[in-house]
Amino acid sequence: MYKAQITEAGGRRQHRSTAVCRALSLLPKALDALKILKPETVLRWHRAGFRAYWRWKSRSCGGRPKAPVDIRQLIREMSVANPLWGAPRIHGELLKLGIDIGQTTVAKYMAKRRQPPSQGWKTFLCNHADAVASMDLFVVPTISFRLLYGFLVLRHSRREILWLGVTAHPSAEWIARQLTEACGWSQPPRYISRDQDGAYGGAFIRRLGAMGIRDQPTSARSPWQNGYAERLIGSIRRDCLDHIVVFGEQHLRHLLSCYQRYLMKSVRTWR
Repeated sequence: MYKAQITEAGGRRQHRSTAVCRALSLLPKALDALKILKPETVLRWHRAGFRAYWRWKSRSCGGRPKAPVDIRQLIREMSVANPLWGAPRIHGELLKLGIDIGQTTVAKYMAKRRQPPSQGWKTFLCNHADAVASMDLFVVPTISFRLLYGFLVLRHSRREILWLGVTAHPSAEWIARQLTEACGWSQPPRYISRDQDGAYGGAFIRRLGAMGIRDQPTSARSPWQNGYAERLIGSIRRDCLDHIVVFGEQHLRHLLSCYQRYLMKSVRTWR
């Protein structure tokens, strides 16, 4: 029995060696066949295969039937003639006419516009520049690695700095008090542009309502929507804070007041 197993194992090894020899004998012929192909031909076949695969993947598998041509044309004409109408309004008008069609289908066949029907954020800031003020907080490290917070209020009409404040613990009550001191006896702005910082709490919101100011917070993670205040903070850092080591709260308050007087003098000279 032991000799039979040895004989069977030897036969298997011989069969494998024979198969390998046959594969090696066929390999030069396969290489010779590939020699007649150019690389561009192989790439063309490869791209054609990908096109065929994705054409098969994106084939139509049924679903909602298309709207009739006359209804599609009517939707397009209504959207062109009434640029302020959205899909819900056009959908309601079609239902009044007895045309039962989905709102998503109406939105699909509406005329595409390059600009939104309502004014964007940039247009709002340009149209209401005389009545808009922006505010923001920025962090300043001191020589003892203590963090101080600067607060500024900027009027958009003439890029005028209404207030610069410094604190180590910003709170809603402190920001509300700074806003009151910034406006003083003058006419307060109609709108306040700010980010969604957690420091603007309930006390600050109530102070805005008492002063008759409408709160206009920017979108989350969109510093460009408060661009005027962000650019002013960048100028303060670049022209002042990046070249001076801050010792404490009084020192930072003195630096910001000097920088504000410098800006006012520069604006008067330019005018």
